[in-house]
Amino acid sequence: MTDHATPNLPSRDFAATTAFHAMLGFQQDYRSDGWMILSRGAVTLEFFPYPDLDSYQSSFSCCLRLDDLSGMMRQVEASGVPDRRQGIPRYHPPRLEDSGLTIAYLLDPDGTLLRLIQND
Repeated sequence: MTDHATPNLPSRDFAATTAFHAMLGFQQDYRSDGWMILSRGAVTLEFFPYPDLDSYQSSFSCCLRLDDLSGMMRQVEASGVPDRRQGIPRYHPPRLEDSGLTIAYLLDPDGTLLRLIQND
C-alpha cells in the first residue's frame, strides 16, 4: 500500500453525513458510535462525532486531490447542492487558480470545507 493520509472530520449526525456523501458517490465502510469511515474509490474520509458543532463557525477543512474532478462535479451538481456564495451546504465551481491548480470548493452540511483539486 502507498503511504497516504485520511482527513478526520466532524459530524453532527452520522446518518445525515452518510446521506450527504452518498449523493457524491461515497459509501460507508465502517461505523461505530465513535467513528465512521466513508470512501469513494481511493478517497477516504473519516468522521468523529461532534453533535454540538456550529456549522457556521466550523474551521475544519481538507483537500481531495482527484484524477477526475469533472466526474466529481457532475455528482455534486446532480446531488442538488446549490452553487451559491452563502449558506450551507454549497459549492463553488472549479476554476484555474493563480497556483496553477484547478480547484472547486464544497461546504458540507457540517460546515467543513472540501477543496476538490484536479490532479495533474
